[in-house]
Amino acid sequence: MLEIAHGAARAVIAPEGAGLKSYEVGGVPYVETYDDEPPMGCGAVLVPWPNRTAGGRWTLDGVEQQLEVTEPDRGNAIHGLVRRVVWDVVEHTGALVSLEASVAGFGWPVPLRTTITYALDDNGLSVSHGVTNLGDGRTPFGVGTHPYPRAGASLTDETSLSLAATTVLPVDADTMIPNGPAVPVSGDYDFRVARLLDGVKLDTAFGGCEPVDGLVRHVLKGPAGGVELWADPDFKWVQVYTPDNFPGRGRAVAIEPMTCPPDALNSGIDLLWLEPGDSWAGRWGLRPLS
Repeated sequence: MLEIAHGAARAVIAPEGAGLKSYEVGGVPYVETYDDEPPMGCGAVLVPWPNRTAGGRWTLDGVEQQLEVTEPDRGNAIHGLVRRVVWDVVEHTGALVSLEASVAGFGWPVPLRTTITYALDDNGLSVSHGVTNLGDGRTPFGVGTHPYPRAGASLTDETSLSLAATTVLPVDADTMIPNGPAVPVSGDYDFRVARLLDGVKLDTAFGGCEPVDGLVRHVLKGPAGGVELWADPDFKWVQVYTPDNFPGRGRAVAIEPMTCPPDALNSGIDLLWLEPGDSWAGRWGLRPLS
């Protein structure tokens, strides 16, 4: 494990998958953690696509591509190709760690290099992603990540959630693949004003995330603390998942910033594109709230 620290803040990153294993300030946790294997995608980095691709099939410039089906019960390719790769450490100082990995094979047609940097400072934890096209042709891609933020020591069901999202994406209940266009949030899916999570059941993609002061901002607040998950404007989507059985915690909430929605490799919605030799960079982070 790779540990970084700044003042009272401490974070641990797993070399396998480069995922965020823990983040705390003064001993107060601001993400869910785990013992050995990350459960339920906890902390995972999702490159070169987040969420699901229907049947693992998609088309690039008229040529059909077949990804490895990694969610066999639903027949999908899920959460990219780097979750179980041991990333190379590029730099590791007291408050910063940078890692990189190659993206190739398993049905992905254009080789990529992806990087991630975790850094602690007085404002919290920042996470910087990079993707470079190492191939001879252009390629689409998406980036996401799968943290389970915590409002400090607050229980999940006494926590209120607010999202920057203005739309929600309907999906088929069996495949979790979109079955219609995104629609404006309303009723049980409207989190533009903070709502208590008690009794809320979500495994839902929200879109139309609108930046405030240049950043998309999602917030969890509870009686024993709060946390803001911020992201660059390229992270127009967010998946929210509220399992009842997170190991050692029970009720938990994942807030997953994504640059594109589920099955974007087929729909084309909000895909990012890179020409040969070009690179993209984007950031998100966590800021504890009193």
